[in-house]
Amino acid sequence: MADRKFPMTPRGAQLLKDELKRRKETDRHVIVRAIEEAREHGDLSENAEYSAAKEAQSHNEGRIKELEVMIALSEIIDPATLSGDKVVFGATVKLADAESGEEVSYQIVGEQEADIKKGMISITAPVARALIGRQSGDTVQVRTPKGSREYEILDVSFDA
Repeated sequence: MADRKFPMTPRGAQLLKDELKRRKETDRHVIVRAIEEAREHGDLSENAEYSAAKEAQSHNEGRIKELEVMIALSEIIDPATLSGDKVVFGATVKLADAESGEEVSYQIVGEQEADIKKGMISITAPVARALIGRQSGDTVQVRTPKGSREYEILDVSFDA
């Protein structure tokens, strides 16, 4: 992981920083208070509250370390500074399904900020990998879990 860069948009980097801040400044203190309260209940070997709080602490500290590494190794790419007609990281791509004619738009983002419901797909997703390097008017074949699909690229844009 140490030699790997994590591409992300400025928005994605900010989301990670916000989560890190919350976990360090809020969640950490809430968990410590829960551990202290559970200790007051006596025998720790049979104390389910204590075990749950310690597990939550372990999970939180692990996520803090993970976030710190991702932020340190992030490569922030601002789509607003990009231009061109080829699909690259950060591009918003409007597609038409060759069979149904249904149109969809996806922004290609980093793995940590992908959210299909918001139209943001990971650079490592099969659709994104098939689109990289292509341009408007191109037709791409994509293997998805639901089978092979064909899309026509209608537009490539770069928005923040």
